[in-house]
Amino acid sequence: MAEEEEQDLETVMGLIVNGGNAKSSAFEAIRAAKEGDFETADAKMKEANDFLIQAHNSQTQMLTDEANGKHAKVTLLVVHSQDHMMNAITFRDLAGEIVDLYKRLDKEGK
Repeated sequence: MAEEEEQDLETVMGLIVNGGNAKSSAFEAIRAAKEGDFETADAKMKEANDFLIQAHNSQTQMLTDEANGKHAKVTLLVVHSQDHMMNAITFRDLAGEIVDLYKRLDKEGK
């Protein structure tokens, strides 16, 4: 495998791994909030955001390369990585709303 292809694969895998980790952390935040552990929920939401920042950095590199004339070969793996990241962003956003709702319910219940 050529060095350029290895770098592309590494970038794509970074999107998949970091997107998956972000989604997992966001789900853990929901579970923690459901149990009333808002400190953990907030920490897990921060963790999800940090993973998404890493994924976003990989995506930005791909976009920069594209803008500079280095066109990526569009493979199923590349499409999957983009899908994975977008789903992670959506899930993180929804998880934030759910955590906020659990906090509100907890506050109103006291």
